[in-house]
Amino acid sequence: MASKGKVRGVSGQYPLVQNVTVTEGGTANMTCRVEYNDNTSLQWSNPAQQTLFFGDKKALRDNRIELVRASWAELTISISDVTLSDEGFYTCSLFTMPVRTAKAYLTVLGVPEKPEINGLTNPAMEGDYITLTCITQGSKPAADLRWFRNEKEVKGAKEVNASGKTFTVWSSLQLHVDRNDDGVAYTCRVDHVALAQAPQQATEVLEVHYAPRVEIIKSNTVPQEGQYLKLECVSRGNPSPDPVLWTKDGGELPDLDRIIVEGRELTFTSLNKTDNGTYRCEASNHLGKNSAEYVLYVYDVPTTLPPSTTPPQHPIPPDPTVQLGTHASDPTVTGSRDPNALGQHGTDHALIGGVVAVVVFVTLCLIIVLGRYLARHKGTYLTNEAKGADDAPDADTAIINAEGNHAHAEEKKEYFI
Repeated sequence: MASKGKVRGVSGQYPLVQNVTVTEGGTANMTCRVEYNDNTSLQWSNPAQQTLFFGDKKALRDNRIELVRASWAELTISISDVTLSDEGFYTCSLFTMPVRTAKAYLTVLGVPEKPEINGLTNPAMEGDYITLTCITQGSKPAADLRWFRNEKEVKGAKEVNASGKTFTVWSSLQLHVDRNDDGVAYTCRVDHVALAQAPQQATEVLEVHYAPRVEIIKSNTVPQEGQYLKLECVSRGNPSPDPVLWTKDGGELPDLDRIIVEGRELTFTSLNKTDNGTYRCEASNHLGKNSAEYVLYVYDVPTTLPPSTTPPQHPIPPDPTVQLGTHASDPTVTGSRDPNALGQHGTDHALIGGVVAVVVFVTLCLIIVLGRYLARHKGTYLTNEAKGADDAPDADTAIINAEGNHAHAEEKKEYFI
């Protein structure tokens, strides 16, 4: 890689050159031009003021330096396999009276070495603190180091140390290890101008050992008699906790053909009430053990099926002998229901309420009539026969006595308004 920056001189008998930037190991082309030259020779010399070429004549025995083009107006040379020691000011001289010169600076980029990651201990234990260190050498200017956790960038602590013309760069990353770091790839990448096309990087995959965690997954939410049920013991740990141990109510599982244990799964082919109990799954590795429990209660099979929520595909036609109103107003005919219509229970309640109201009304009317009747017939009354009955020995005598007393009837009259 090489780039140029133009260094201007005065037009005419002055040389024109350009600054050049090249990656270490690359090739640098140094060009010197003159706009108006009267057959005067051009010369290139290195930072040590050693002549490289005078016109088309090579002056320094260095196989890396070659002539590209030589004329009265231009002198171009190439330097291959450039090293950091080649960096500096190169001088183009035009041999006029006096000699006129122009200087071009050759910048050599130091390519950083492939990074290395240190400090990784595999396997790491959950809860450990570890420090990953990434180092790269030989960069010029100093390289930049970046950390990635899988594809996500994380921040590290950077340190730069100069070593001659190049730099050594460190970057550290501190981790508090947990089970989520197991299998995670930590990558250290070198960013540098000399690596624009292909960045250097190193990757390490972290292995973490941790104690297991257990949970039980059931295949049926409401187990009923006669149904199939599978309990799966999901255990996560490193190393893998295999096999797992199933128990019931703190003891061994009953030896029944209906209960099958396959690996992590406990299967009931046909449930009954004797299967009720607490089932426990336990998993362990060298770092510890963990367990989970499931309380099984087998429900009775429902005696009646719940009403179907799916409407019938073909509505049943109504009985014409009991149909009231027109066909258009009957929801069984139109295929739809009025959401505001009363149901069967609403009709019964209305009928009962009407009967009660009639009974109450009739009762009130009877009470009023009876009260008025009693008020109009208040007092004590005797018939003519009763008036002489007290002293009469027989009915005939009582009638005679009553007629005799009729003259005094005016004294016992009552008047009603």
